[in-house]
Amino acid sequence: MLRIPAAALLLLLSSAWSHGERASSRCRPEGIRGEPTRTLYCVDLTPIPTLIGLAGTVELHQPASSPFTVAVTRDGFHQYALTWVIDGLPAASSLGPYDHYVGWVTTPMLEPVIRLGDVRNGRTSVGTVALNKFLLLVTAERRADSTATTWRGKIVMRGTSPSMQLKPVETSELPGRSIAAPHKHDSAEASPVLKWRMPPMHPIAQFMVPGLEDLVPSARPWLPGAGKDPSSFAMARPGGIVDLRDGDTLHLSADIVRRNIRGRTFVMYGFNGQYPGPLVRVAERSRIIVDFQNHLDQGTAVHWHGIRLANRFDGVPHLTQPLVPPGGSFRYVLNFPDAGVFWYHPHHREDSQQDLGLYGPLQVRSNDPAFFGPAHRDVSLMLDDLLIGSAGLVPFGEERATHALMGRFGNVMLVNGEARWNATAKRGEVVRFVLTNVSNARTFNVSFGDAPVKLVASDVSRFERETWTESVVIAPAERYVVEARFTNPGTVVITNRVQGINNPLGAFFTEIDTLGVVEVSTEAASPDLSASFATLRHNAAVTREVEKLRAQLKRRPDKQLVLTMRVKRLPFGLVQMMRLDSLYANPVEWAGSMPMMDWIPTTSEIEWVLRDPATGKENMAIDWRFARGALVRLTLINDRHTLHAMQHPIHLHGQRFLVLARNGDRSENLVWKDTVLLPAGGTADLLVEMSNPGKWMVHCHIAEHLEAGMHAVFVVK
Repeated sequence: MLRIPAAALLLLLSSAWSHGERASSRCRPEGIRGEPTRTLYCVDLTPIPTLIGLAGTVELHQPASSPFTVAVTRDGFHQYALTWVIDGLPAASSLGPYDHYVGWVTTPMLEPVIRLGDVRNGRTSVGTVALNKFLLLVTAERRADSTATTWRGKIVMRGTSPSMQLKPVETSELPGRSIAAPHKHDSAEASPVLKWRMPPMHPIAQFMVPGLEDLVPSARPWLPGAGKDPSSFAMARPGGIVDLRDGDTLHLSADIVRRNIRGRTFVMYGFNGQYPGPLVRVAERSRIIVDFQNHLDQGTAVHWHGIRLANRFDGVPHLTQPLVPPGGSFRYVLNFPDAGVFWYHPHHREDSQQDLGLYGPLQVRSNDPAFFGPAHRDVSLMLDDLLIGSAGLVPFGEERATHALMGRFGNVMLVNGEARWNATAKRGEVVRFVLTNVSNARTFNVSFGDAPVKLVASDVSRFERETWTESVVIAPAERYVVEARFTNPGTVVITNRVQGINNPLGAFFTEIDTLGVVEVSTEAASPDLSASFATLRHNAAVTREVEKLRAQLKRRPDKQLVLTMRVKRLPFGLVQMMRLDSLYANPVEWAGSMPMMDWIPTTSEIEWVLRDPATGKENMAIDWRFARGALVRLTLINDRHTLHAMQHPIHLHGQRFLVLARNGDRSENLVWKDTVLLPAGGTADLLVEMSNPGKWMVHCHIAEHLEAGMHAVFVVK
């Protein structure tokens, strides 16, 4: 049992803060653009009162070893590398029988206590932390006590993690029924059959904001196939594989289908009557034709995500092509200049059409037979979630999208359209998994049981260096390629492990969802690929291509985009609850733990914004023009100071980019991408290769944020 003197405990838990600014630290006052938000990525260190002039902060950095823009453990705890910036520490011997200073981290319960290492005046990069809430300490110690498991000397500085701002909501602060009047709507009258029903509550965060239980979205509820016998629609089939050669034609249709999920039948959508749509496999530098037919009950189009294709075939209605009406058709001509992992989906009402099953994988294989290392087989996994209530699918808004605040989180996880994906493998088999996140809003943290996993590629290329990873952080629209080796017979469970937030209680909770199961037999895989799997390859071709571009980080940004949000009109009680919720913004919202707050706001009440700070122009008013071949350094800044700050996966059409830095920290292992996850309050420096002429979109790939205005157009001449 850890025992701490009462005086030290009072000092440790004191709420005083130090706000001294030092030029040597990135933790400058709020409001400086282009830097990560200090209230999320800095810890102020408060000195004891007797040490006049002592000041310090701790910078929370992305670990250099992380290949993702958000680093978490396999259990979903955010990971930070610590840089201590301290001025004014006296000689330790002046405080007693001490000869150096030590940094420590512990929890609010003071258990466990972790020794991080020696700290001193100036900048000291020492220690990492992976805890939901934590305290940082600096103590004066004796070298003779260096093996101690807790501090024995004098506490001289202490600070609390940004997440300590997350506190229980006082009952007196909650809105009452008299404050929030029911939303005026005509949903029930407009449809005597389909009505709004409250979405299911999160099983862990069972909380209803008083006064909001009578509110519904300001839109009519809608589901596909209304007024028709569900049995008139064909039952969907599992997705197949289509291998195409240069010059081949793919016949693709968007269909209304029936799907069976967990023993219940729903009317949904599917490409070619399949879930997901067929896996299209083509060769690098080939060209195919796609004859598309729309059999839906609404207009649509097909966007070929991540492909640097001709602009007129990008599939964006009202920008590159007209909307394809029900019964209509469109011919796409697709060229594939890059080997990589891509996918196709609608770019019209993504919030409903994509969520209902309109998505499919597309893989472009390299002409280099040694592009990837040896594997026994490839498996495509499309990760999704679906929101299902007691009456069936939770309806979508007919005129406009619901869930405009945080995006539509589902409560049933899907892999390749299955609520429980199952597979078999042989002992020692190396399987190359191609992961694509097709969900509306959810960021996954995927792990493969105890199987060793190697990260080899992302959206548009291989990484410079393959790396081992215990989990894969994948945001909506991102793709990652990993190789797993199933070394031992038995059951391997593929899981999504995250740390959600119970806002009313001011507490984190662990959420573990089973995505799939692999049964590994005792039969040995042949050939034995253990030696090649154990080798982390250095992809010299990628390094040669990007090495000359690293120097671009030294120049000032050519363009900046601030990601923010504007509330237009919301019920007063909901606004009050959001203000209480805004005290702390988790860098990533991993779980939809506030379904009522998510569901009620529509795109009439919420506007998500891309703003050019140089001109003040926003969204579609932004007018960016670039010459073909230009290398554009673009800095993304996620505004923490909104009513609800959250992460955004930003996608650029028609081009590829490198993530040069995350929160100002240089990326050490580059890979070409088209989508990047930007955490709340964070920054990312991209180097965009403007290689493809045309009018292209840049937007958030949370489907409801796109529908709520978070998109702009840039021109490559």
